[in-house]
Amino acid sequence: PNFGASLHILKVEIGGDGQSTDGTEPSHMHYENDENYFRGYEWWLMKEAKKRNPKIKLIGLPWTFPGWIGRGENWPYDYPDVTAYYIVSWILGAKQYHDLDIDYIGIWNERAFSSKYIKLLRYTLDKHGLQQVRIIASDRLWEPISFVLLIDSELHGVVDVIGAHYPGTRTVPNALLTKKKLWSSEDYSTFNDEVGAGCWARILNQNYVNGNMTSTIAWNLVASYYEELPFGRCALMTAQEPWSGHYKVEAPIWITAHTTQFTQPGWSYLQVDGHLGGGGSFVALTDGLGNLTIIIETMTHNHSQCIRPPLPHFSVTPQRATFYLKGSFYMVETLQVWYSRLGFESGNSSLFQQLQPIKVWKGSFSLDLNIDEVYTLTTLKTGRKCGCPEPPPPQPFPSNYKDDFNIRNPPFSEAPNFADQTGVFEYFVNASDPGDHVFTLRQVVVQRPITWASDADQTISLIGNFKWVNMTVTCDIYIEKQLDGGVFIAGRVDNGGIYVRRTKGVFFWVFADGTYRVTSDLAGEEILMKGLSGVRDNAWHTLTLNIQGTSASGLLNGYPLWENVTVSKPSNGWAAIGTRSFEFAQFDNFHVE
Repeated sequence: PNFGASLHILKVEIGGDGQSTDGTEPSHMHYENDENYFRGYEWWLMKEAKKRNPKIKLIGLPWTFPGWIGRGENWPYDYPDVTAYYIVSWILGAKQYHDLDIDYIGIWNERAFSSKYIKLLRYTLDKHGLQQVRIIASDRLWEPISFVLLIDSELHGVVDVIGAHYPGTRTVPNALLTKKKLWSSEDYSTFNDEVGAGCWARILNQNYVNGNMTSTIAWNLVASYYEELPFGRCALMTAQEPWSGHYKVEAPIWITAHTTQFTQPGWSYLQVDGHLGGGGSFVALTDGLGNLTIIIETMTHNHSQCIRPPLPHFSVTPQRATFYLKGSFYMVETLQVWYSRLGFESGNSSLFQQLQPIKVWKGSFSLDLNIDEVYTLTTLKTGRKCGCPEPPPPQPFPSNYKDDFNIRNPPFSEAPNFADQTGVFEYFVNASDPGDHVFTLRQVVVQRPITWASDADQTISLIGNFKWVNMTVTCDIYIEKQLDGGVFIAGRVDNGGIYVRRTKGVFFWVFADGTYRVTSDLAGEEILMKGLSGVRDNAWHTLTLNIQGTSASGLLNGYPLWENVTVSKPSNGWAAIGTRSFEFAQFDNFHVE
């Protein structure tokens, strides 16, 4: 609180082993008989958030589900009792293993909802003593959820919040008729330059002014994924170099502070018309104890366009605004002032500066407003613009990188810098292996998940620098699946995230039947070379892929297997490892240069 973005809410994905835009997040139950509440980074993230702000609200929402939930169908509602048990297990695990209280639970991100499932979810939560967990639905559009709530009184009784995505600051009549809390439960998603900051400033106010929404949640918190993946830097700040420690506190952080440092969950919006005469908007909030916060924004159209939806034209002009404080606020004598101006063309923005307090005379004061500005006027004296040490300078991914995965008690379930795009790659202990491969990295998703995006039919994890051209990738591999199992190493890999199915690159495959292939695509359809390798399942082999200019060659156990294969496109990309299908396989002693 009172530091930087001072966030009120942290919404996390309930990992389901499937692709959810920029990668996969592991499920707490890969298989029906499996439970583990220490996978992925979300538990760590929630605990770190609670350390800094014990009052932060936590929300969980699934994008994907493990395949067993659907019993073979790509659908989570055929066995709603199974899905409810799975989600409630996650909430119980959060408390039991991490002492985290989840405040809100969602249904299925941007996909269909099932009224029967929502009612069963409420019943299951209550049965496990989780009456305090509130349900938000449906994380898609205002309809059909609002209409269904109006005609189904039982559903109306169990849904606490209507959450809509990218509502363009507008709601619909049915949503208002439900008398439910209305939230923009996913918004922003815009490149975090000054236009992104303008977008965020505008919707933080206008989601309430135009749409009666009392919460706005930004996708996403921090850009900590390779920038060339989809929606690179569409976050409140940027921290995409764990190898260097470099990060950047972008303008949207300080725009956030204008609202979050001077309000809290439980404060109420005053029901005033927040449209300003010359364009722009204001909101006013109170804690009900005499404190008042007013936030004003005058963002112009071209400087505040979000990624979606399209923004109809409007104009904003410099104006003088006079505010009248009535009722208990008539007694307010001074207001603290915090100010930002987004510079755009001039390039010299002023972000979250404290100005001289404003004197209120007989309940009124006036303010000269220019364009592309944000003001916070407040009775609170707690605002703070931190002076923080400079982060380390940026550096590219190391050009010579090794990981032998030899770590006895890893802090996370997955190896650093690997970015899983289909499947999940986890640290594994080979207790039965007497030799050099006790600690490995293992692909563990063996059934296609209930998907949200178009996951590949193969599994793949990316690593390195997208700008790499010439490279040598070496890795020990172990095929576990007999007959038709297979693994690959790859270079110049050009795609991931929601586009993972169309990934191209140079892929060196070996299969359990003793054959190999070189392809220019993850799908394995564009074959550049094939032949016999002598590789078999349940044995360790070393693959090496060398790409120089327009030529590639491959080694097996240190001996040339194929060479002088001509490669053209793509001209650059990441290194990668993966499997032919959703199958167990292991990797060790990964090295890219």
